[in-house]
Amino acid sequence: MVRPERRTKSDIAVTLLLTLAVLSGAGTLWWFSSARATELHTADRPIESVPSPRTVPRDLTPIWRAPSSATPHPVVAGPAVVTGDEGAVVGRDPTTGEVRWRYSRERELCTVGSEWGKAIAVYRTAHNCSAVTTLHASDGERGPQRNSDVGFGTRLLSDGSYVTATGRQLLETWRSDMVRTQQYGIPTDIKNPDNNLTRPNCDYSATAVGDRRVAVIAECAGSARDRLTVLRANPEDGEQPEEVMTTLLGGARAGVVAVNRERVAVVLRDSATLAIYDMSGKRRASYDVRLGATTERGSAVRVEATSGSAGTYWYTGRDTIALDESTLRPRWTVRDTLGTPAAMADSRLVPVEGGLAVHDSATGEKLDEIPMGRENEREPVRVAAVGNVVLEQRGNTVFAYR
Repeated sequence: MVRPERRTKSDIAVTLLLTLAVLSGAGTLWWFSSARATELHTADRPIESVPSPRTVPRDLTPIWRAPSSATPHPVVAGPAVVTGDEGAVVGRDPTTGEVRWRYSRERELCTVGSEWGKAIAVYRTAHNCSAVTTLHASDGERGPQRNSDVGFGTRLLSDGSYVTATGRQLLETWRSDMVRTQQYGIPTDIKNPDNNLTRPNCDYSATAVGDRRVAVIAECAGSARDRLTVLRANPEDGEQPEEVMTTLLGGARAGVVAVNRERVAVVLRDSATLAIYDMSGKRRASYDVRLGATTERGSAVRVEATSGSAGTYWYTGRDTIALDESTLRPRWTVRDTLGTPAAMADSRLVPVEGGLAVHDSATGEKLDEIPMGRENEREPVRVAAVGNVVLEQRGNTVFAYR
């Protein structure tokens, strides 16, 4: 019979020290992990959709406001209004502003967007805006996540199928499961040095998306003219971008207003011109426009102030112009406006001094004007609507009216 070994005091002391070391290491990992610094409070019941009105109201009353420094415009995701401020992404009931779900991290938000019935939160890390989380709009449940390589000042642009994160050196496109479908630019850590990713001596100064296309303006060293390039949002090889077309423009300080399968609309700020190009790089038409400053707050690239659905509505900094859905030519213009409009009951609510001008979506005919009081009447305004609730983003605050 073999007698069991006796544990000495030294053995017990060593065991205790090892146990404490393991517990201390686990505690250290937890303390510095993203899990410790993350909080998620989901909705106890899904947010209900707000019914759409058949007519535009004659007046609007303020119902709530909320800080949202991380959103460049009102973000509507499914039935929720989503705000982002001080590291927290919040899903709100549109009619009351009540917080129904909340996701927060001990990191600074780069930006917040929406697509696929989800909110998309992009958080800042040490070197870039790499921590991306999706949240189901109705209840805040966490969806797919990813790490990205895009730089500070990124903005999320959606074409209805894919989301593109902008950047001056690098941009990425994601599909609904947050798998990257394309990357254009020079990442910090190039995994495939033989891959011809892009022109290395260029900065991507402007970006727009539409119809599964990504249009990019490049400012390149040694060239006095900007370069326009249109890419596929979903190339066959996610490691190799596919150019649909590329051409040199007639000047510098260009921006992309809209893009579809056949056309791309570019604003040439040097000449105050809206130029329409086809996918062979040929300039098809030009229009004189009145311009002002419209670059979005905190954006590293020029993102033109636009809103969509049945065409593109572009705020030039002075006027609001409706562009044809297929040709991208101007259909109608409202002069002396404050920003992009919202769609409601076959009309467009265009922000102007003193209120919202109601215009027919097809013809641009002015139908009415809804008076509203604003603290700063010359501040740019981005308007959206969810059901019968009208939203305005002015500065770092979202205002709701009904």
